[in-house]
Amino acid sequence: MTQSDVRTVDYHTGGEPFRIVAEPPVAIAGESVADRRVFAVSDPAVDGLRRMLCFEPRGHADMYGGFITPPDDDGALFGVLFWHKDGFSTACGHGTIALGTWAVESGLVEAAPSGLTDVVIDVPSGRVTARVRTEDGRVTGVDFVSVPAYPIAHDVVVPTTHGDVRADIAYGGAIYAHVAASSVDLTVEPRHLDRLVALGREIKWALDDSPYARHPADERLSGVYGTILYDDLGQDAEGDLHQRNVTIFADGEVDRSPCGSGTASRVAVLSATGRLGDDRRLVHDSIVGSRFHARVLRHVSADGRAAVVPVVSGSAHRTGEHLFTADPADTLFPGFVLR
Repeated sequence: MTQSDVRTVDYHTGGEPFRIVAEPPVAIAGESVADRRVFAVSDPAVDGLRRMLCFEPRGHADMYGGFITPPDDDGALFGVLFWHKDGFSTACGHGTIALGTWAVESGLVEAAPSGLTDVVIDVPSGRVTARVRTEDGRVTGVDFVSVPAYPIAHDVVVPTTHGDVRADIAYGGAIYAHVAASSVDLTVEPRHLDRLVALGREIKWALDDSPYARHPADERLSGVYGTILYDDLGQDAEGDLHQRNVTIFADGEVDRSPCGSGTASRVAVLSATGRLGDDRRLVHDSIVGSRFHARVLRHVSADGRAAVVPVVSGSAHRTGEHLFTADPADTLFPGFVLR
């Protein structure tokens, strides 16, 4: 593989893309995955590779992917740096679900005879597990066991062009603002997408320099990553809480899935307010109709706060394999983002 040739395996989780680079053709320095993320943000070669694979014409404004790295230690199978059009994120649940599926389907790890195979992965926000379910040699789903998640603030008033809105702020590997779409007379439907994106961006940037955006223990994890705009749909026939959301992350990117780390933060909020009991699940739909199920695995203490370990269940499917190249005469390399 030359510097300009990059092989990828592509998946989607609930409609959200995830482009896996198993052998990044650039050096990514650092003692840990968290350190490697800091390096990647400022390194022209690593960031250039992100741009090549994410930007048009090889990607698009809502593309997502990850570079496989060594793990922090022998306790994990591998590490990963998650990326999108605006940089490198601290967490990605839909990507973790895709990575667990890929690890088993590619033979990187042998599927356990029991039908439950743990793929342990180091990500910038900590160590997560993709618990891969198989039947007759086929992957049937993945349970993403998140880092501990917890509320940061409740009922924060955020001034917007729609007037003041109220947001809950929570951490689930990344920091999210949670806002009811009904509070601005919207519903989470494709016909409202442009307005949802504009509002999500506005809320994120209004909060990003506030004290609510600061991680209590690790400044590398600070910053509001996205806004979760949700519809409360009551309870389903089993008595589980049913909600629909669209997560607007980075700078106006739209998660097609129900958002894995966002769902983890949603579990933390709903558990803390008593709406999600330990014996119930959150049925979490996306704006395109895909679905995750989530629950509290256990209660813990993290970063000096009461927290929960969420489990988010979904499935990923391979969409293709690519060999991307760069023509030295291509004046548009590494690419562009039109919007």
